[in-house]
Amino acid sequence: MSALQVGTGVIVIAVIWIAALVLGILFLRASGSTKFGVIPVFFLALTVTLVLVFFPRSSETSPPFKEVEIVDTLFIGRYVLLALVSVVFLVAFFMLLPFHFLEPVYAKTLRSQ
Repeated sequence: MSALQVGTGVIVIAVIWIAALVLGILFLRASGSTKFGVIPVFFLALTVTLVLVFFPRSSETSPPFKEVEIVDTLFIGRYVLLALVSVVFLVAFFMLLPFHFLEPVYAKTLRSQ
């Protein structure tokens, strides 16, 4: 899984630090000794970050063998079917269009007194 061309670990670390920042702001706005709750939140975020950095889930080197590449064999057939369905839709639309414009409009009767 990757988003914005970064790995999952970078996204997890960013989410952890954003949550730590939000909790830190909430604790700092509190009154009394609750303000000191910022310190454990900061050290917890720091510890999780260091664990994720120093103990990665996978190795940094690529495997020596080439991975199997998945190829879409129905690519051409799928686009031929899409083109056929599009042509049928357009033909049906333009065949029904005259019936819409040529529908008779009957005159309303005048009121006779």
